[in-house]
Amino acid sequence: MASQELRFDGKVVIVTGAGGGLGRAYALFFAARGAKVVVNDLGTPLTGGGASHEAADGLVAEIRRNGGEAVADYNSVESGAAIVEAALKAFGRLDVLINNAGVLRDKSFSRMTDADWDLVQGVHLRGSFLCTKAAWDLFRKQKYGRIIMTSSGSGLYGNFGQANYGSAKMALLGLSNTLAKEGAKYNVYCNTIVPVAASRMTATTVPADVMELIKPDFVAPMVALLCHESSTENGGLFELGGGYVTKVRWERGRGHVFKADASFTPAAVQAKWDAVTDFSAPVYPTTITEVNWLDLLEQAKHLPTNPTSGPPLRFDGKVVIVTGAGAGLGRAYAHLFARLGAHVVVNDVGTNPDGRRSADVLVDQLRAAGAQAAASYVSVEDGDSIVQTAVQAFGRVDVVVNNAGILRDKSFTRMTVADWDLVWSVHLRGTYKVSHAVWPLFIKQKSGHIINTCSAVGLYGNFGQANYSACKAGILGLSSTLAIEGAKYNIKVNTIAPNAGTSMTATVMPPEVVEALKPDYVAPLVAFLAHDACPATGEVFEVGSGWVARVRSQRAKGKYFNPRRPLTPEAIRADWEAVCDFDPRAVAYPTSSTDATVTIVRGVMAQLKGDAKAVKAPAASDPVLDVEAVRRHTYPDSTVSYTERDVILYALGIGAHRTDLPLVYENDLNFSAFPTFPVVCLPGAPDLSFLPNYNPAMLLHGEQFLAVHKPMPTEGKLTVRSRVVDVVDKKSGALVIVQLSQSDATSGDLLSTAEFSFFIRGSGGFSQHPKFRPAGPSQDRSPAATAANVPPKRAADAVLAQLVPEDQAALYRLNGDFNPLHLDPAFAAKGGFRKPILHGLCTLGYAARHVMEAYGGGDPNFLKDIKARFTGHVFPGETLETHMWLEPDNRVLYQVRVVERDSWVLKSGGITLTKAPNRSAGKSKL
Repeated sequence: MASQELRFDGKVVIVTGAGGGLGRAYALFFAARGAKVVVNDLGTPLTGGGASHEAADGLVAEIRRNGGEAVADYNSVESGAAIVEAALKAFGRLDVLINNAGVLRDKSFSRMTDADWDLVQGVHLRGSFLCTKAAWDLFRKQKYGRIIMTSSGSGLYGNFGQANYGSAKMALLGLSNTLAKEGAKYNVYCNTIVPVAASRMTATTVPADVMELIKPDFVAPMVALLCHESSTENGGLFELGGGYVTKVRWERGRGHVFKADASFTPAAVQAKWDAVTDFSAPVYPTTITEVNWLDLLEQAKHLPTNPTSGPPLRFDGKVVIVTGAGAGLGRAYAHLFARLGAHVVVNDVGTNPDGRRSADVLVDQLRAAGAQAAASYVSVEDGDSIVQTAVQAFGRVDVVVNNAGILRDKSFTRMTVADWDLVWSVHLRGTYKVSHAVWPLFIKQKSGHIINTCSAVGLYGNFGQANYSACKAGILGLSSTLAIEGAKYNIKVNTIAPNAGTSMTATVMPPEVVEALKPDYVAPLVAFLAHDACPATGEVFEVGSGWVARVRSQRAKGKYFNPRRPLTPEAIRADWEAVCDFDPRAVAYPTSSTDATVTIVRGVMAQLKGDAKAVKAPAASDPVLDVEAVRRHTYPDSTVSYTERDVILYALGIGAHRTDLPLVYENDLNFSAFPTFPVVCLPGAPDLSFLPNYNPAMLLHGEQFLAVHKPMPTEGKLTVRSRVVDVVDKKSGALVIVQLSQSDATSGDLLSTAEFSFFIRGSGGFSQHPKFRPAGPSQDRSPAATAANVPPKRAADAVLAQLVPEDQAALYRLNGDFNPLHLDPAFAAKGGFRKPILHGLCTLGYAARHVMEAYGGGDPNFLKDIKARFTGHVFPGETLETHMWLEPDNRVLYQVRVVERDSWVLKSGGITLTKAPNRSAGKSKL
């Protein structure tokens, strides 16, 4: 029975945007399984404008030729009622709605126009709302319906140039979560997918060979499974593509409870930031009712005074805009910022019961307290005017708190289009308009903070708030992209999901609860997020009653199905536990749309390239790998010559400046080669063909070690001796450590010893050979080369950061690594990267310079040996931040982080100094 085919006989399915890509695959799949299909397609170009019936008519004809039933519909999704009417007219009912139609207007946020924003939001978000609204009562009445919302990695994680698209796609998740709750009692289920698939929208950015891996055919079966009458999945979020299917959920950290009194300040939040962002005891909420706010408040009231770790965090001279500041949260924010020295622009459209403008009342209060404040009375849809008020009053803007809001809560069946449009205009479009107006100012001054307001309703959904939950989730999607785009300009964008008594919640909470949940217990977090001391960007926090906790998305281990075989709903159902396996040892936390896609595409490529062979035991007739013999083998010596020019070029390649004369000027009295220079003085790659299934294309550089025995001459000839010092079976591949000894060809002096650790995918499993003889640990490696280098559990003793110029990879490649991955955008895209990446050894050079700057007094001769593991990629234009811990015996442990993506790219780092640390360099020159 488990293998019985899932059929849709007698069911009617609407697929919007079905003329090509995913929509076409859905229509063909459902028709082949017996469904009657309404093929909706407006026939517009990808960027909008014009219309053609050709795609829809052609697909209908194809379905009919295959023996299926289908009709074409040419309406825009913003005419959702007409599309549903077409289904009823043709087939008399409707069972499944797949919201798939889309359009793109990708631009950087500074270049995006209101028309770009409105078009994308209209098609993706409003169109999905209108189609679903038209189908909703039919589904409720027949007590059966299945709805699919199409989100995107750009919504879930953010993506450069897609603020409009990412916002709309994330909003669909919020809408879906609420519809799942409202529809459950009627057997109306709504789920969301994040597909990685070849389509018109990906064809311009993904190479042809990768497109072949992510065909829409691998997405349709999962959609069919979710839409089948036997499916009980409701409110789920799934990433899928290329045969990979996985579930995604929200993960919330334990957070920290602060004492709810005057000591709850931004500085108090700073002091407990590690606790706020701690995920050691996470929970996985699905509703807004899983936090007992009153209990938290009771805890908060009985705690000791909140400690601080430094002086108060103030905003003297800073200009802060707070929208919706006339009451509630906004008023609390305005008062706190004013007390901390900020000039405050109070934006509010409301009036008090006495007829006075709410903004004027608050401005008078702030001025009476000695603060500077100005009023703005316009709607947030006029963001330009709000920002102009700030500039006219105070000459600049430093912080924007997008807080304005409105409610029109109704069950989805009673919600009107006007209810939807009003909430969208204020919450989502208003947040966009104010942020867009201030963006050029922030870019020009290379600093700025935006705090956007989401809601637990936006994260988890809530009955009667489909419009609100969609818009609040959309704000989160917008924030994720703005954080990515703003990183290079020191613009930080974060999002809060507050719980507090306000004018909006007063209609749904008892008065005593509203009074207990004071906005004052939210404001300190907002102020910290707005301060230059805050390290966070692109993050979301739940906050209220003195409690603050970070929330993030968590991807399950998931299941890679064989991409060589057609994927079926039955196969996915049979492995459903694997799809939803949230084993903490295998979950993932992608930090961007690119990262999310890269991991999927790489996994699919690994399947295609036969990694599975690695776990297959070799036959007795296969060659046996003799590890001891490999260790004894030495390759013929090679010679490498270099000049002063090469020494200088290497120094510039790892970020040295023109002012670093000892590294870049041959006439300087202290001119020398930076000690990691030997890593580029290499002969050709060693022959590793002794490995089973060896393929050079499957080689990854995992770790690097270098021991410096004597300083390198600034020019000369080297004798390089290469050997393999160890081979380890990792089942899915082989770990090979190649050791290169570099000696002065004239004197014979040993100058350096380098070890390159390579992982060769698909070359494992050799230890399972019946004649394999295990080898003991290699005796030819130094303790420093094998050290684990686990940093201590304390804050780093020193941290140095340096921006990597956009052209750095183009410069570093002149040291001899001409891999096009580091220069050619098309080639980088084939590897799943949105642009060329920096060489790993270049990152290592940056880290070495940082450690020498911090503990060698800027003298590179302090470096005795260095090791690191490569754990992530770096894009030129990002900031490398080296965290360092000074240990006994002149050891420095270090790790390197990309600031903009909060991604660790070098780990297990260790450096031995030649002598006691020298910290006399003073302020860093980096």
